[in-house]
Formats: sequence, C-alpha cells, structure tokens
Amino acid sequence: MSPISTDAIFANLVFAWGWLDNWIVVVGCLSALAAALLGNFLVLRRMSMLGDAVTHAVLPGIAIAFLITQSRSSLPMFIGAVIVGVLTAVFTEWIRGIGKVDEGASMGVVFTSLFAFGLVLLVQTADKVDLDPNCVLYGAIELTPLDYFVIGDKQIPRAALVLGIVTVINALFVTVFFKELKISSFDPALATTMGISAKGMHYALMVLVSVTAVASFESVGSILVVAMFIVPPAAAYMLTDRLGWMICLSGLIAIASASLGHVAAIVVPTWFGYGSTTTSGMMAVVAGLLFVVAACLGPRHGVIIKAIRRQQLAWTILCDDVVGFLYRCEERANGCAHMSTLSSELFASRFSLGFALRGLLRQGQIRLLTDGYALTEAGRDRARQLVRSHRLWEQYLVTETTAQTDKIHARAHQFEHFTERPMRDELDRVTEAPELDPHGTPIPREET
Repeated sequence: MSPISTDAIFANLVFAWGWLDNWIVVVGCLSALAAALLGNFLVLRRMSMLGDAVTHAVLPGIAIAFLITQSRSSLPMFIGAVIVGVLTAVFTEWIRGIGKVDEGASMGVVFTSLFAFGLVLLVQTADKVDLDPNCVLYGAIELTPLDYFVIGDKQIPRAALVLGIVTVINALFVTVFFKELKISSFDPALATTMGISAKGMHYALMVLVSVTAVASFESVGSILVVAMFIVPPAAAYMLTDRLGWMICLSGLIAIASASLGHVAAIVVPTWFGYGSTTTSGMMAVVAGLLFVVAACLGPRHGVIIKAIRRQQLAWTILCDDVVGFLYRCEERANGCAHMSTLSSELFASRFSLGFALRGLLRQGQIRLLTDGYALTEAGRDRARQLVRSHRLWEQYLVTETTAQTDKIHARAHQFEHFTERPMRDELDRVTEAPELDPHGTPIPREET
C-alpha cells in the first residue's frame, strides 16, 4: 500500500466537509462535554457504570410514554425516559442501602430488571413501535441536523438545542455546587458533619446524569454514551490530581474526542478504500486513544513516567549501595573495589552498575584508581550519612522493637535510603546517641 500524503488527506477532508458536518461536530461536542462534566464525579465516586445502567433502563420509559400518548413525538418519550432514568438512580441507591450490597450489585439488579420490563413492553407493542437497534446502540448523530427548530432565520438542530441547555445546566450545577460535590465525593461523612447534605448532592447528581444520558441517547447511542461519561474524566485523572484541573481537562478531552472523531470518521476509512463510518463510534475510539496517551505519558500516573521514576529510584539506590560498600571497604583498610567485586557483592547487572558508576564519576563522588573505584571526599560524606542511617536504624530496631540482631539488616537497608537529617537526629535522640550499633560496629558521626 502506497503512503498517503498529507495533502491528499486534507483535500479529501475539504471536499467531504459540509454544513451538516459543522452541526454534527457541535452536537457531538455538546454531548461529550455535558457527560464529561458529571462524569468526573462518577469516576471519583466509583460509580462509572451508572450511565450505562441508566441508558439501558430507560427503555420502559420510552415504551410507556408511547402507550400513554400513542405518539412517537420526541418530547413525551424524552420525559418518560428521564423519569425512568431518575427512578433507576433512586432504586439503585435504595437497594444499596436496604440490601447492604455494593453499588455494582444494586445497579445490576435495577438495570437488568427495568431493561427486561422494557423488552416485554416493546414486544407487546412491536407492531406499533419502530425502534431501530442500530440507532439504540450507536445513535444517529449524522441525522441530527435534519431535525431542527427554526429560530428567527436560523435552523437549529433539536439535538443541539437540547444538549446545549443540558450542558449549561450541568456547568452551572458543577460551578455553583463545586465545594459540596467535592467534599461529598471524597468524604460523605465529613460533608454531613459540615452541614452539607451528601445524600441530596448524590440524588441531584443522579438526576442530572439521567437527564444527560437520555439527552445524549439519540446522538451517541446507549452504549457509546458511557464512553462520554467515563473516558474523558478518566484520561484527565491520569494527568492531574487537582479536581478543578481535572474537570477542565476532561472538558477539553471530550471536545477533542468529538471533533477529531468526526474528522476520523470521514478520513480514516478512505485510507482503506471505504466510505465514511459512524461518527459516534469514532468519537469513542478517539477518546480511547486519548486515554491511552494520557495513561502512558501522564505526569502523575502515566505508565511510562512511572517506569522512568522506578528506574531512576533503582539507580539512586544502587549509587547509595556503591558508596556505602566503598565506605565499609575503607573501614576495613581496603578502600577500593573493582567492578566485578561490586557486581557480585551488590547483586547488580553490569549494565546497571556501569550506569551507576558513570553517574557517580560525573558527580565527583568516586574516582577510578589502578586498584579499582574509591570514594572522593564528596562521596565519603554521602556514604557516611547513609551508613549512619543504617546503623541507627539497626540500633532503634533492637532497642525499641526487640527485633533479633540477625534479622535487622534487611529492614535497616530498606529504611537507610529514605532517611534524611531530621530523622537521623530523632533516631539518635531516641537511641540515646549510641557509639556502636548492635553488631559492635562504630556509628559514624553526622559531621566529620
């Protein structure tokens, strides 16, 4: 397959783009943004699947609305779906409290029961109700610009108007009740003691989740709306621990997912000789890809960043072990050690040890002599603090925890790498400034 040039991609996008695409992107962005604003609190409350439960459970609401009104008008079905969505949240919380079961179990009971009830109603009215399974699963965002209101001389798609109102309501709710949502999400008991109704905030959030899920139902479908609730906030959580920034980032990721998703739905299939594909599906795919990027490169929780930090810590500890070993060699009157000796004594690979030695040489903490590596004055100062920490910890473990002398080395070896001057001074005070450790070895002074 020949490579596709950037110009060809741009030309294909320009020729395929029309006014319908503008409204599709607007509807997608509003749907994603409205869901992501509330999704942050679903993620923090470990209720990520509530949106999925609500979108499945609204089926009887739609069927009952049709049976009562004998109309396929959107408004009665929307109201019916919202009522059942709210009841789903209420029943879920009620069963969780009464049955003393976790959130997932109560959701499973409620959403499967209501979904089954909805199926029964649909079977009874099967010859009267036209329900497209593809529309239910994936939505019909490509058709939303064709159903519009005329406001002045403008044609505004009904979905854009509804989702715009829902987005504004959600944004106002999150902004006005930010403190209450934050406290009740992290510590409901503390919220109650501060006079904040944690249960009231929970039900208010659930009502808006239900309204948002039903409003987004037509655009992105019952399955993919869950991605809009969860994936952008989860990706934002990988990037920051601050809730305010998390909400802002989740909104940007949601908008990027919707915009890039529609572009990808037009462009990507042409690379393989196909026509455009479903936008809502591509929105979820792009959101998933953005999550993968955040999960890999996130500054706090990114997999790659964590791996780099772990390796840096491993090399730092190995450098500590090298200078500590050379210091003990000096105590035995032999202040040098070859690389082979260091590798066997410290159980380090030659690659890791070579990297650590080069780092210590650059820092001026060791020098290479004919007899091997030896400490410089700077390295000796670092090693003395490390060995002092180790021996003070051994003394503390013996005097304060009655640990056996032959079992304290490994534990002290773990602690020595993370013991700063204030902790050493405290250990020295608690152990009454000992001169020798439990093995009879002198404990170095803090200053030479």
